[in-house]
Amino acid sequence: MIYSEQLLSKVTYIFKQKYNTEPELIFSPGRINLIGEHTDYNDGFVMPAAINRGIYMAFGKNELKTLRLFSLDFNQSVEININALKPIEISWANYILGVTSEIEKTHPLRSGFDLVFGGDIPIGAGLSSSAALESGVGLALNHLFGLNLKKIEIIKAGQEAEHHFVGVRCGIMDQFASVMGKKNHVIQLDCRSLDFEYFPSIFDDFQILLCNSKVKHALAESSYNQRRAECEKGVSILQEKFPDVNSLRDATITMLDAVRGQMSEIIYNRCSYIVEENRRVLKASQFLKNKDLKQFGALLFESHKGLSEKYEVSCEELDFLVDQVQDISSVLGSRMMGGGFGGCTINLIKRSATQDLIPELKDKYYKKYQNELEFYEVELNDGTHLINKNDYE
Repeated sequence: MIYSEQLLSKVTYIFKQKYNTEPELIFSPGRINLIGEHTDYNDGFVMPAAINRGIYMAFGKNELKTLRLFSLDFNQSVEININALKPIEISWANYILGVTSEIEKTHPLRSGFDLVFGGDIPIGAGLSSSAALESGVGLALNHLFGLNLKKIEIIKAGQEAEHHFVGVRCGIMDQFASVMGKKNHVIQLDCRSLDFEYFPSIFDDFQILLCNSKVKHALAESSYNQRRAECEKGVSILQEKFPDVNSLRDATITMLDAVRGQMSEIIYNRCSYIVEENRRVLKASQFLKNKDLKQFGALLFESHKGLSEKYEVSCEELDFLVDQVQDISSVLGSRMMGGGFGGCTINLIKRSATQDLIPELKDKYYKKYQNELEFYEVELNDGTHLINKNDYE
């Protein structure tokens, strides 16, 4: 892949300045999710892919019992004893401390380490900069200390870090995509069994364009945990009549309708969205196999409607962006992506139409919200990996 020479040079330079040694380097990608939103923590199906934007890390062992960390994006340092790992008030550090703590439980580290990192993933855009950071730290520790961790162990360490150090009860999709990404492929992942299949992206004349709304409403984190609790409430109601339902993955609309009288309208809507979204992911895989991009794109629009009206995790700005492209023939599909309440829409658009659409959307959005849209044309990339210096020097 083509790396950001500016970021590589910067993390390397600062590492040398701070720690007076030559670092090793890692690239850990952000991710997009084509379809399957909020299904991962319901044991469902998702379709993510790693992208060519991510976190760049310079790292190395030190002879101390100390983690010495520096964030380029926040221009901030943290030092903490390896025997005193606990959540702190500096939020970005908790992703690193959490992964280190999880790995330490089964693989005690012999010394501390130094880490400098920076990225080209916009924070709050829904591209999962946190999972990229967690995955990069997991690979760095595995490499530095010869831990022989399997990829799934690195993935789960990142997820557990979110649960215990960050306080977000996330599913496994983001970390899985960051670690397991494959160039020019999407992943269909079964979040219960962790079985997965790669599908070649057959976009050809079409491309993925992300539109960053540049808003992140304060609801996002608390509402994420709330949606999870609402789904769990739905499962507990279903289990009274259908004891074999362990998660919404096992439910059908027929089952939901049978217990609808015992559910509030909100719980029914949350659950029916998840059931329908799981079906959409499986359909999407079939459309990719059949090279039917038109039907694939229609599922993205359907997904957004469900996220906005039933799951209620969209916002006015995201709905506006999807509405603006709904009737444009060069856009096959569009939806909000990520946890919601801000961030990006993901659009499947004809390559030849992109440069005309960008200024048009930008102008309409600014007139409506007095806010500047940002656009990212992304390619599908390999997962978290060590950077061979010969690849960019």
